[in-house]
Amino acid sequence: MNTLQDLEKKINSELTTKIKSTVIKHNQLYIQIEKENLIDVTLFIKTNKDTKFRQIIDITAVDYPENTKRFKIVYLFLSHEYNQRIILSYLIGEQEIVPSLTSIYPGANWMEREVFDMYGVNFKNHPDLRRILTDYNFEGHPLRKDFPLTGYTEVRYSEDQKKVISEPVKLEQNYRNFDYESPWEGTKYIKEELENNDKKN
Repeated sequence: MNTLQDLEKKINSELTTKIKSTVIKHNQLYIQIEKENLIDVTLFIKTNKDTKFRQIIDITAVDYPENTKRFKIVYLFLSHEYNQRIILSYLIGEQEIVPSLTSIYPGANWMEREVFDMYGVNFKNHPDLRRILTDYNFEGHPLRKDFPLTGYTEVRYSEDQKKVISEPVKLEQNYRNFDYESPWEGTKYIKEELENNDKKN
């Protein structure tokens, strides 16, 4: 395709019922679809002679915990022949299972494992769906917005047991009191001390 406008017309005309919406922004084509049409759409953009999106750059997700369809799954594709990019996305609920793209784009393997690990999204027909960035016994999914910033467990070396142990997070100080005053004016306790000294003199 010569231009993104031509590409947008081609995709909309060939995949009429499978495309929810398209828009060109930031010199890229954004396409919204339904999860059920993922395989058909990706096969078309990879194999069609006028598109040739033969490289998958990334797969990620966005978490909207307040929504019924909690996750937005996002795919980035590149066509080397035409130097064009497509960003494909769709919404799913928390328990929904997503089709794996590993049979079409083998490079999607580790990307899907990362989305599974970080967000807890399951991929159907993935050859080896297991955690990739966190430990084997890790609890939860760190990039979900309801995951605590401190996590649930911490790993440390125990001198007593002479081994690495995993234990629940213990916060010594849940809330800290910060003094936001200008350092030139002095912190509150210094001001009070100076006022007391002035009264004594």
